[in-house]
Amino acid sequence: MDAFTVHTGVVMPMDRVNVDTDQIIPKQFLKRVERTGYEDFLFFDWRFHADGSPNEEFVLNFPGYKEASVMVAGRNFGCGSSREHAPWALQQYGFRTIIASSFADIFYNNCLQNGLLPVRLSEKDVDHIMIQAKEVPGYQVTVDLASCTVSDGQGFSAAFSLDEFKRYCLLNGLDDIGLTLQEEGAITTFESQRA
Repeated sequence: MDAFTVHTGVVMPMDRVNVDTDQIIPKQFLKRVERTGYEDFLFFDWRFHADGSPNEEFVLNFPGYKEASVMVAGRNFGCGSSREHAPWALQQYGFRTIIASSFADIFYNNCLQNGLLPVRLSEKDVDHIMIQAKEVPGYQVTVDLASCTVSDGQGFSAAFSLDEFKRYCLLNGLDDIGLTLQEEGAITTFESQRA
């Protein structure tokens, strides 16, 4: 897993509440056995018309957000069924962090386990970022995990909190396997002493 320390990127506004995981990555794409290649299916039903042509009215297709790596979203982002494919699709598309006032619990934890940083801010702070991102395509924020702040270099700054253990894991790029491998020497010693 890639470490997350500081990220500056263009913000894409997803001005919808209760965006569920079936919209993030529709169920028909969950049959794949690979863990890669989900970026093409991100928001598929909103991104494309039935004939496969791009939906020019969907924000991900707006030219000003093509390079976005930060998403600001409405409350309860990632609700619905539990699927790790949702953070995979977001991350593989190029998003490094999602900012919202609230997230569904399973989605939130799946993001953390996969190196995608979910940032909880107040409704007021989310509204500020949302308005800026909509009015000024190309608007950027910096998300600093070391200081747990989001800022835009134009006077806006907001603090967020994150469980210290999860923060440590993200800062060091450690998923469950990475954490276990930190003890590889002790594991090898233990295994060598077993009958």
